[in-house]
Amino acid sequence: MLQRIIAYLLIVSLVTVNFTRLFVYAGFELNRNYIATKLCENRDKPWMHCNGKCYFMKKIKQAEDNKAAGERSSQKNLFQEAGFNEPEQIKFHSVLLAVIASPEPPINLPTQIRPIFQPPRLA
Repeated sequence: MLQRIIAYLLIVSLVTVNFTRLFVYAGFELNRNYIATKLCENRDKPWMHCNGKCYFMKKIKQAEDNKAAGERSSQKNLFQEAGFNEPEQIKFHSVLLAVIASPEPPINLPTQIRPIFQPPRLA
């Protein structure tokens, strides 16, 4: 049960990361009147017919910048993990490097060689 909840949470988090632009657009559409009257930079210039689009474009740019910064930081972290500064600190345990004998496969494979494609037989 706990694994299923964790799986759903991971799926939701992946979806929200990929659809940030959609969420920004949905928030803009839901609050269009408030944004146009209170937050719009061009609310003093009604002949421009901005209606909050300037604010919307700022939020889209901000979301894309945040996404790009997150990707850069994750790539930077991966790069730092891949590089080793002091190779003397790497230790291999002999128990982990031991060869493990695998048992014979429990599946009996067919001994006859047959072609893969066999047309259906009519009865």
